[in-house]
Amino acid sequence: EEPETLHVLIAKKALICGEDGRETINHAMVILRDGKIAAVGRARELEIPAGAVVHDLGDSWVMPGMVDLHSHIAGSGYNDMIYQCNPGLRASVSVTPQNERLNMGMLGGVTTILFIPGSGTNIGGQGVLMKTGPGDFEDLVIRDPGSLKVAQGDNPKRWGYGMQRTMMNHHIRVTLRKGKAYARRWEAFERGEGEQPERHLHLDIFRDLEAKRTQISTHTQYYQVVLASLNILKGEFGFDAYIDHGSFDSWPLGQIAEEMGVAAILGPREVMFPRTRTYPKDGRVEGSAWGFQKEGHSTIGFNTDAPVVPQEELPLQSAMGVRYGFDNSEFDAVRGVTIVPAQVAAIDHRVGSIATGKDADILVVTGDPSDPRSAVEMVWIDGEVAADVRGSYGAEREVVRRW
Repeated sequence: EEPETLHVLIAKKALICGEDGRETINHAMVILRDGKIAAVGRARELEIPAGAVVHDLGDSWVMPGMVDLHSHIAGSGYNDMIYQCNPGLRASVSVTPQNERLNMGMLGGVTTILFIPGSGTNIGGQGVLMKTGPGDFEDLVIRDPGSLKVAQGDNPKRWGYGMQRTMMNHHIRVTLRKGKAYARRWEAFERGEGEQPERHLHLDIFRDLEAKRTQISTHTQYYQVVLASLNILKGEFGFDAYIDHGSFDSWPLGQIAEEMGVAAILGPREVMFPRTRTYPKDGRVEGSAWGFQKEGHSTIGFNTDAPVVPQEELPLQSAMGVRYGFDNSEFDAVRGVTIVPAQVAAIDHRVGSIATGKDADILVVTGDPSDPRSAVEMVWIDGEVAADVRGSYGAEREVVRRW
């Protein structure tokens, strides 16, 4: 048997990003054992295991690795603009592990992404949830399919025959109706209540959606199309779905989205400028995160749409939200790039917070990551150092010793 791998991180503060709370721990210790978090608590209350390598991080903080549910940088991409609805296409076939942009995102503290197709068609295909660190494809995958990508709004209108929003809604409804019927026939067969259906690979994703094993990530932004997304995806079909973008004038739907249980993963546009040709705002500057929060929405996260905003700038997205009114008094901006997206994607049993039994994806940071003056110093993924970007100024400060 391979020897047990033990690391102990001692930090000034730990941002736990707990699933049921917003707690922090001062003078914290995190124990990593064989790629998992074995314990977390106050340093004076935990015992250092024999044989552990102890990392004294001085004044630095630790926090969970960040999660981005809207990214296009994990691979070479593929052409999903064949038909308006392509539910069988998989982004996972084009993943290129450790490519340059993926590495940059990891250096910025993003340890998990949802790599998804583009938004040129109404249903672009299936995304894959994966880590950003070293390893082969099989080592990186958290869940495949990670989502079904649906796109509303302007982008699909640019392709083909000048389709408008009514036709988009028609395309989506027809495909979801077929998919739901297909999934229910398979459920009946598995209960012994019918014959085995004919297999249709392009509809298999709906078996995962019907069983709540995955979600619909929805490229949707204007008020009208966000309302359509809520009504169709969640209201009519009952699939788990979340708003992806939520920009421009969609935030007044925050209360409705909250009541329907639809999360808002916002970006890459965090600000509505004072006056545009389409939406005159009478000199007001409005932030989408502030707007959703003001409307009573409680499940708000952030994304980059990388490379639209570089992957490594995910914490800057949350910082922009705070700059334009989002209340971060209880670290909700930090939660919006950690536990909130992990919960929304149903991978919070593995990532998103510092908790016993979860993957040891840990960041060493100089302070609140939603403050753009803070920096990521180290990235741990699965209990191993994936990046150490402190340079000489930090090397002397950390004390590493074997216990």
